Amino acid sequence: MPEPVSYPVFFHLWAEYQGWDVPVFHYRMAEWLENRGDLGVLQVFRGAAKSTHLAVYNAWRYHRNPQYRVLHQGDQDGTAYKTARDTKHVLQRHPLTRHMGDIEGEVSFWWVPGASDQRNPSMQAAGIMSNITSSRADEVQNDDVEVPRNIATPEAREKLRYRLGEQIHILVPGGRRLFVGTPHTHDSIYDEQGRLGADVLRIQLFDLEYRIENATRAAYRLAFVPQYVFAGIGEFAVLLKPGLDYRIEGDGITFAKPPARVVDCYAGCAWPERFTPVEMEKRRKQCRTLNEWDSQYQLHSKPVSEVRLNPDRIVRYDVEPVIRRANGAAAMWLGKARIAGMACRWDPSSGKLKSDVSAVALVLQDERGCRYLHRTPRLTGDVAEFAEDGKTIIGGQVWQLADLVEQFSIPRVVVETNGIGAFAPAILKACLKQRKLICAVKEEQAVINKNRRILEAYEGIISSGMLWAHSDVLNGPFAGQLRDFNPAITKQPDDYIDAGAGAIVDTPERVRATPDPNRSEKGGSDWRPDGGVHEVELEF
Repeated sequence: MPEPVSYPVFFHLWAEYQGWDVPVFHYRMAEWLENRGDLGVLQVFRGAAKSTHLAVYNAWRYHRNPQYRVLHQGDQDGTAYKTARDTKHVLQRHPLTRHMGDIEGEVSFWWVPGASDQRNPSMQAAGIMSNITSSRADEVQNDDVEVPRNIATPEAREKLRYRLGEQIHILVPGGRRLFVGTPHTHDSIYDEQGRLGADVLRIQLFDLEYRIENATRAAYRLAFVPQYVFAGIGEFAVLLKPGLDYRIEGDGITFAKPPARVVDCYAGCAWPERFTPVEMEKRRKQCRTLNEWDSQYQLHSKPVSEVRLNPDRIVRYDVEPVIRRANGAAAMWLGKARIAGMACRWDPSSGKLKSDVSAVALVLQDERGCRYLHRTPRLTGDVAEFAEDGKTIIGGQVWQLADLVEQFSIPRVVVETNGIGAFAPAILKACLKQRKLICAVKEEQAVINKNRRILEAYEGIISSGMLWAHSDVLNGPFAGQLRDFNPAITKQPDDYIDAGAGAIVDTPERVRATPDPNRSEKGGSDWRPDGGVHEVELEF
């Protein structure tokens, strides 16, 4: 029986047997796989032979210990079976494991010679959604379990995480978990495992990268000399040629003609022998979106599909509005921008299972027309809570909204009257009157298709750079709902962005009579600009 060897040696012997020309990063992977901790994340670019490497690693595990038990899971049964077959192939042919070639079992589960646990196989292969509740394993492997099919919606991603959570109960004490793959969404499971303290090895196709979002100028500065310069993405993508399409001058790149589209500059290819310029231009053309390219080759956590409404393009700010009074007039300022209008939209909800969140959106508008999404709070509890007399409102959603009205001097609230909202406006009016707050309440029935309404509200203003949002908004669920929004899906979490869409398109109230200063109502400062008072003499 051969003496046990380290995994890099085991891998090198197999590579020699196969006649492989092994790139350096494969030996990095081998060292890491042997020495990683109990929780590991291996992220390597597409086409890097990760699963092939994993089959050799599994064979090495049995070489070291025939009692070792592996549960290997893929996105579905069929893909998991591939690695199980490949592992068996290595065991039966590797110079150090040929004596273990008499393997018992089927492709989905089998035992190596020397295995003594007849209930749990040496290798069990199954899809991530398959039932493996009664299994036990020393190591659980997740090989590309995050794919577009099972992470398209937040619900699908939650289901995936639930199935991954089951693995901790399958592992024996001291067992190991391994995640292998490329990200397919912005909240990738690989990032999550890294935050949980996993040992992480990330190998991008290119070490150095620089993106010019829209190359409309002839020259740009670069921090490195690029080896690959791509213009565009998809079928019209091209690999620019040095000396013809561009030249490197000092610390910059100069184009013969500005490409007027996205340009990506790269250097430090991990596997230049396989990923040649001709091959990479072919792959660039086959990628439909920049997100797909970024996630699969540069390992950036992005969905492979195009993000229709990208919150990264919204300008973040942290200041609060203030009302300044001078010369008998009031004006609202947000930093250096004078606020000319304000819109507040409330989409009430009963809070029952599968119903929307009761969401409010507050949008400010400056004199230039720039919109500031300032708050998107969630209202909780009953619509209203009453005192023992049954008339005095002492809490509930309308009370929380009245707090917002008082805090920001909101002149009008629009209430969607679909469903529970049918009786919410009357209760809100009663609450505002009770608290002596001057604020109009408008009832509105939503008749436009919701997805169309959201697209029309956000798409133009985001692309124009005219939408800003407070950090409280971007740090909350709003940004995730915006990034996940898919106009082709009818039922998806969209309560915060839907309320925001309504507030964005609402025409701000610009004209209102100045309230009587002798009245005792609060919130009566008319901070909005007007044309002033003019005396005009007419002659007939």
